[in-house]
Amino acid sequence: MLASFDPETLIRTYIRAKDENRPHLMAQTFASDATLQMTVNSSAITFPARSEGVAAITDVLVRRFGQTYDNVYTFCLADSRPVRGVTRYSCDWLVGMSDKLTDAVRVGCGSYVWTFSGDEQGQRVQTLDIVIEAMEVLPPETSQPVFDSWLVQLPYPWCTIPLACERIPAIEQLEPVLAALRSRNKTGCHFQ
Repeated sequence: MLASFDPETLIRTYIRAKDENRPHLMAQTFASDATLQMTVNSSAITFPARSEGVAAITDVLVRRFGQTYDNVYTFCLADSRPVRGVTRYSCDWLVGMSDKLTDAVRVGCGSYVWTFSGDEQGQRVQTLDIVIEAMEVLPPETSQPVFDSWLVQLPYPWCTIPLACERIPAIEQLEPVLAALRSRNKTGCHFQ
């Protein structure tokens, strides 16, 4: 029997697993036969296009990711959160992180589409489609304005696009991310 997890809790648990490098949380989030589909529209980062099963998804999104990056902050950019019983939820996202090897700062954004299996008594993520629209690599000296003056000041892990845009630091390398966020602001989040 599934534990009583609703879509909002599942998404929060996924973000915690990824951002805090806690692979054991992924089995609480994803169905054993879940699939991950990745579309990467940036040459600054790579991921496999498809991963099948919770073990493979955990390896891609937590274990290998955690070997390369730290100081990870992932935000779901939405005006409203998913409610119990929905089977599909889409929202935009924003991420900031630092490269463990070079201390370079990476900031990116894109979209999530989540589908859930199970029932209202206990759901799991069945599919996750991630699109990476923008991923920018910034020099290590941008760490303070990106992390301390911006990302840690945003409500975590749920934030709105206007708030993220309003507080983004005036760093030239962030212009593609800002432009992508502004273009996405028209779409908002959607439930089914």
